[in-house]
Amino acid sequence: MFAKNKTLKIILIIIGALALILAIYFIPAVKRRVDWNIFELRSKIFYFFNPPGEGSFSPQQEDELEEIVHMTQTAMAPTLTVTLEPTITPTNYISPTYTQTASPTPSPTPIPEEVRLDGVVYEYQGFNNCGPANLSMALSYWGWEGDQYDTASWLKPHERDRNVMPYEMVEYVETQTEFNVILRYGGDLEMIKKFIAAGFPVLIEKGLEVADVGWMGHYSVVTGYDDALSQFIVQDSYMSNGQNMLYSYAKTKDYWEEFNNVYLVIYPPDRENEIASILGSQYDEAYNLEHTAQKALESTDSIQVRDLFFAWYNYGSSLVNLQDYYGAARAFTNAYNVLFEEYEGYNPFWRITWYRTEPYFAYFHSGRYDEVIDLADDTLSYSFEPAIEETWVWRGRAKAALGDKEGAIEDFRTALKWHPGWWVAEEELRNLEVEP
Repeated sequence: MFAKNKTLKIILIIIGALALILAIYFIPAVKRRVDWNIFELRSKIFYFFNPPGEGSFSPQQEDELEEIVHMTQTAMAPTLTVTLEPTITPTNYISPTYTQTASPTPSPTPIPEEVRLDGVVYEYQGFNNCGPANLSMALSYWGWEGDQYDTASWLKPHERDRNVMPYEMVEYVETQTEFNVILRYGGDLEMIKKFIAAGFPVLIEKGLEVADVGWMGHYSVVTGYDDALSQFIVQDSYMSNGQNMLYSYAKTKDYWEEFNNVYLVIYPPDRENEIASILGSQYDEAYNLEHTAQKALESTDSIQVRDLFFAWYNYGSSLVNLQDYYGAARAFTNAYNVLFEEYEGYNPFWRITWYRTEPYFAYFHSGRYDEVIDLADDTLSYSFEPAIEETWVWRGRAKAALGDKEGAIEDFRTALKWHPGWWVAEEELRNLEVEP
């Protein structure tokens, strides 16, 4: 009898302990942390047995381009597709021919040698939540009440969605808040400092190197600078000690260039004139895109392999924004050839199409559908969990262009799996006379 009671007590203790563990696990903060650690462990195991970047995408050489275009354009003509950007994004609505419009004259007033903006509510990002966390921090400066999970629920309904694009942040601010936002490319350190000196934090996207992880894209909110130390004050959501971190001007410059020096500034509507004055000629969208393209082209004189790859990539991205898809395709081919020749087929920046999808635009709109599929296949194969909806959509578009309707439908539905309700994938399905 005593033994039975002892056994029953042990069973009850075990059940109670398990119930307590489960209760603790389902506390949101605990669950997010545990899930992140489990995901990281699984991904490390996956990448150990499947090293990413090997056998990297190699585009066709340019002397084969005309034949490729001729052959692919005889395939089934694709149904007119929507672009990935919402209509509030300027990139697909700018004429390649630049016509300068009147723009405000920037103020000649010198800026202080040191400025620090207070008021940003720092957040250490949750699992795969870089974009939402940084957008939340940037908004908090202006008194917006919410956190990264409020922005994430709109930006990425599936928590494991790999990335949030800058244009998605623009759409969030424009449609979900009372503030305005401006998105520009080709920025420089002085532009960041001018905005901060005027009281505007700057949200930038840049490269990031992490030990045992490799190269990736990362957002940061810049809230201060110190010329004497040549350092920016940055709110870095990825680092556990990321609040008010110091980043050198040189480091910021190098890694920011890997994302074509893109930046966003959020501001109250009644401060539009200040934004225009700081930007000067860059306030004009067409001028900004032309300026950025020229800046990237000049950078292709670099003799450093890494810099040369990103210079050609940035130039291709700028030409996509200017709708010169054939020129962009050639620029991306140059970029990938730099890697292929230097690293013998290995791509150390294999995550780049998670964040920067312009090669898909270029190859697709120049009729190089097979290369869209090859690049998409590589991108998806490198991801432990292919939660990259943009890549699924572009592969689906290329399949549709080549007459593979069923394959296209499957890819569009997979895009919706990772981004439920995404209007781009839904519209593509409707173009194929299929309801989402």
